[in-house]
Amino acid sequence: MENIALQDLKLPLRIGARGSPLSIAQTKWLRGELAKKLGINDADIEEKLPIIPITTQGDKIQDRALLEAGGKGLFTRELDDALLDNRVDCAIHSMKDVPTILPEGITLLGSPPREDRRDALITKDGIEFDALPNGASLGTASLRRSSQFLGQRPDLKIGLLRGNVGTRLGKIEDGSFDATILAIAGLKRLGKADVKHTLIDPMKMPPAIGQGALAITARTGDNAIINAFKLIECQNTSLEVHAERAFLRALDGSCRTPIAAYCYFEGDVMHFVGEYFKDDGTAIRKVTSLAKPNMEKAGQLGYDCAQSILLEVGGK
Repeated sequence: MENIALQDLKLPLRIGARGSPLSIAQTKWLRGELAKKLGINDADIEEKLPIIPITTQGDKIQDRALLEAGGKGLFTRELDDALLDNRVDCAIHSMKDVPTILPEGITLLGSPPREDRRDALITKDGIEFDALPNGASLGTASLRRSSQFLGQRPDLKIGLLRGNVGTRLGKIEDGSFDATILAIAGLKRLGKADVKHTLIDPMKMPPAIGQGALAITARTGDNAIINAFKLIECQNTSLEVHAERAFLRALDGSCRTPIAAYCYFEGDVMHFVGEYFKDDGTAIRKVTSLAKPNMEKAGQLGYDCAQSILLEVGGK
């Protein structure tokens, strides 16, 4: 579908999003892309495509890791409720926050173009990971990141660090931690890519499932909304995300399980690196490629990688 008549949509189209600075920034970017395709000018964008900020449980809980507070869904439930209650017409999330199983009546749409999916090591001096001093303190709330970094550097001291990007950067600046890890996509979307950092090689330490991608959810059967967002879909991003989420789903992934994936295209070939940490902290990796994938084949690739890992774990 290349065109959609604006009159086919019920305006205003209410866009739900978390109220955090990063969520609002990435939602405004996505809204701008949609407005261009729908022919909505800047003067009318607030009226015709209003953003409705919604506070989620994950935003309220800052004193403990998400796995202790309920895991996946803490950043999406209130937005799901708003969709089902017809208070918003769609919701925008960071893909890595979206559970693999959605509530009945809600559909995950295709993704717009993906940002850089790499992690960034943040320190005061912008030093490389290997140059961190022995026993350096690393602030994070991510079990995946903790597992990956301790696997490479068991001398590191891991401490809980939650909060928005500004809060976490502040903890480095004031010396509370020597280092932290943030998604470079978030720094770019907030205009903070000039913060001192070094990028982590995703082949050595794959990122979170869906990192750098945005998720759009809508009510199942709301074809006007579904068709509108098809205008900004990036097929390669949707295929990558589908493979990664199939991998996560098959491993029954949650915030309690360190799971990572790096899926990317070179030409028409999709490459997939999946990583899973066993209870003893060792990692199992599966690497594969697929030429000219469709959604079914991409999902099967992620599923097959997960099944091979489960066989290996079961055989130990």
